[in-house]
Amino acid sequence: MPDVRNDQLQLSAEELLTTTRAVRRRLDLDRPVDPELIRRCVGLAVQAPTGRNRQRWSFVVVTEPERKAALAELWRRGLGQGDAAMPAEDARRAYAVPGSMEKVFTGLRHLAANLHRVPALVVPCVSGRTDRAGVTEQAGTWGSILPAVWSFMLAARLHGLGTVWTTANLPVEREVAQLLGIPYDGVMQAALIPVAHTLGTEFRPAKRVALEEVLHWERW
Repeated sequence: MPDVRNDQLQLSAEELLTTTRAVRRRLDLDRPVDPELIRRCVGLAVQAPTGRNRQRWSFVVVTEPERKAALAELWRRGLGQGDAAMPAEDARRAYAVPGSMEKVFTGLRHLAANLHRVPALVVPCVSGRTDRAGVTEQAGTWGSILPAVWSFMLAARLHGLGTVWTTANLPVEREVAQLLGIPYDGVMQAALIPVAHTLGTEFRPAKRVALEEVLHWERW
C-alpha cells in the first residue's frame, strides 16, 4: 500500500491557501484516485474545529460506477432549482473581473456533462437539520461541517487532487438520501464534492475585489 502522506505537492501554507481553486474543467476523468488518498484527506478534515466537540460530520464517498451515474443524474435534476436572482451588489463583485463568470459557467456545463465520470463523488453531511432553525443553531451546525469540508479540499489540493463545492444535490436531497442510505430526518447533506487528480498541478490565486471593499475596522 503506498504511503500517501509522502505524495504531496511542495506548497507553502500561503500557496496552499491561495491556489486551492474550484476545479471543474481540469479534473482528470480517466485517472483513478487511490481510496487511501481519500481516507487520508478525510482524516485530515476531521482535525478541523467542531462546535462543542460534537464531531457531527460524516463523509459519504461514492465510486461505484452505477451509483455514481444515478447520483450524477439526480444532481443534474437539482441543478438550478431554487436559485434566486443575484442581488445587485453580489453581481457587481461576481462580474468585477471581465470574463470570470463566463469561465465559471463554461466549467459548470463541462462538469454537468461529465459528473458521472469523475472518479469519486464525496457528500459531506452533518447530524442535525437546520430547516426551521434559528440563526444560532444554523451557525453552530454549519460551523461544525464547513471547516471540515474546507480542510478536506485543502488536503486534496496538497495531494494533487482537484475539488469543487457544489450544491445541486440539495434540491433533491431526499432522493439522494434514499440512494445513498443517508437518514434524511436526522442528517443533512452539506454539498457534493467531485474529487479527481488535476490536469496539471499549477494553479494561480484568483482575482478578487479590492481588500478595502471587504475589510472593516472597528465598525461597518
